[in-house]
Amino acid sequence: MDKRLTYDAAVDREVRDVPADAVAEHAVAADAEESKTASLKDFLFLTKPGILFDNLIAAFAGFWLASGWDVDVALMIFTLIGTTLVIASSCVLNNYLDRDLDARMARTRKRALPSGRIDPKVVLWYGIALGIAGLAVLGVWVNPLSALLGFTGMLVYVWIYTVWLKRTSVWNTVIGGIAGAMPPMIGYAAVAGTLDIGAWILFAILFLWQPPHFWALGILRAEDYRKAGFRMLPAVKGAYQTKISMLRYAVLLVPTSLLLYAYGYVGEIYLFSAAALGLIWFAMCASGFAAAEESRWAKRVFVFSINYLTLLLLVMVLDTAAK
Repeated sequence: MDKRLTYDAAVDREVRDVPADAVAEHAVAADAEESKTASLKDFLFLTKPGILFDNLIAAFAGFWLASGWDVDVALMIFTLIGTTLVIASSCVLNNYLDRDLDARMARTRKRALPSGRIDPKVVLWYGIALGIAGLAVLGVWVNPLSALLGFTGMLVYVWIYTVWLKRTSVWNTVIGGIAGAMPPMIGYAAVAGTLDIGAWILFAILFLWQPPHFWALGILRAEDYRKAGFRMLPAVKGAYQTKISMLRYAVLLVPTSLLLYAYGYVGEIYLFSAAALGLIWFAMCASGFAAAEESRWAKRVFVFSINYLTLLLLVMVLDTAAK
């Protein structure tokens, strides 16, 4: 679910330099011959642990913001468990549906599904089971609104983003951002029981953050995406147009992140931190037009975007106003 919506479990594995040459069918078959036995690690990585961790932080931040330091620990645990299971389900189903295209990409062809170590039917039922469990936890032990938000995120990520837009439209990253913005709303709704202005500000922050974050990775992997058939903006429109689009979202993100202060949810530490982090990221995105080494610039922007969100959420939690 977004977050992070299209990269491997570990961030460092995502930005590692790999060959961008075409992946021949015999190479995939050779990988399958190396190991046809699935391991627990394979099942773990189907859930994309890196994405789980990042979205768990976002859900926790939303829960904390709504709690205002008066935290119901049991409710928080059930919220995080349910959210984790829902996101894991979405990632597993994403792997199941993308297995044919993953076999064409250098960085994904050794995954358990395209390499043949796990039967697709097993993965399908694995994803369905995780989703049912996650929605049950949210619906029974948290509240129906949180479960509805979790279901909405799954629907957008699995069916609208993965099945439809990822293969047909450059708008896939933007629309898919709706799913990536759900975790903090789930956490917030678990406490508040409603979606007030605080929940929607969190949604807007995560929604605006995702396109430039993923497009930076897309510039790095443009050729790989193009050969696989994914309609990612950098692969279709090129790096220059992608940089312009990145700036549009980065410039909107700065004032949007400050709305939490304007509405009294956080203090001045967050205000100055959010402003500084946002301006730095905007400047980094703008510097891409003069970058001598485009891949190096894109890698720096991608890595900083991860740090930006982590630091922003951390400061938000620490500077949340008491209720």
